[in-house]
Amino acid sequence: MSDLPEYQGKHYAKGRPTYPEELFHFIASKTPSHDLVWDAGTGTGQAARSLARIYKNVVATDISQEQLDFAEKLSNIRYQCNPPKMSITELHQIVGEESSVDLVTSAEAMHWFDLPNFYQNVKWILKKPNGVIAAWGYTLPEINPTIDALFQRFYQDMAERYFKPQSKLVLEGKYKTIDFPFEPVDGLEHNGPYEFKMEKMMDLEGLFSLIKSWSAYKAAKEDGVEFLTDDLVQKFTTAWNEDGKPQKVATYPIYLRIGKVGAK
Repeated sequence: MSDLPEYQGKHYAKGRPTYPEELFHFIASKTPSHDLVWDAGTGTGQAARSLARIYKNVVATDISQEQLDFAEKLSNIRYQCNPPKMSITELHQIVGEESSVDLVTSAEAMHWFDLPNFYQNVKWILKKPNGVIAAWGYTLPEINPTIDALFQRFYQDMAERYFKPQSKLVLEGKYKTIDFPFEPVDGLEHNGPYEFKMEKMMDLEGLFSLIKSWSAYKAAKEDGVEFLTDDLVQKFTTAWNEDGKPQKVATYPIYLRIGKVGAK
């Protein structure tokens, strides 16, 4: 993850959804062993917590200590702050030995990585030949037609220009074009993307927290631009209150790439 200030880490923990168990069981079904996971770009540990219920141990890394400070601590998760570009020596020190990891995951983070460096590390640390890498991202939430139309206009007219090309690999490209040099896992015909759905009960403040957790929100603030102007807040408030329900279900499409390391 990019290095975020503390207030944004709070919004990330509050505003981001929880990934569905279906996703993790699908990934686990493609992993021959369930001993050790490296969760790269863990953020505040949303994926790490679910992985820890299936795998014996999880090493969860992120370049942002502020994000890690908001992660829930569990006995079989080891959180580590790592440099943006890890050498093999650093990987050995922070995560583990060569060919020691059953699964490498990246939840809503891989598009930020230096991919050649990351993939070199993945191929070094995964067990050969069936160690698995699973990386996924999600797009804008779908709530109801009125809110969705307003959200799309907000994204296109104001927010889109502040998202870096890396973010658009998932927001617009749905991980179809991201480089992913791994073989299909046994039982699957290709390495993705495969689509899943996740849901989050959300109130209006939760929607604003989601926006404030974006890297684009931080970039806009640094440029002197506030996304959540009084006018936009009023528009979202009116749209949100249209059906009289303060809590709504937000549905996020998830796009998963999954592959195995192979013998080399």
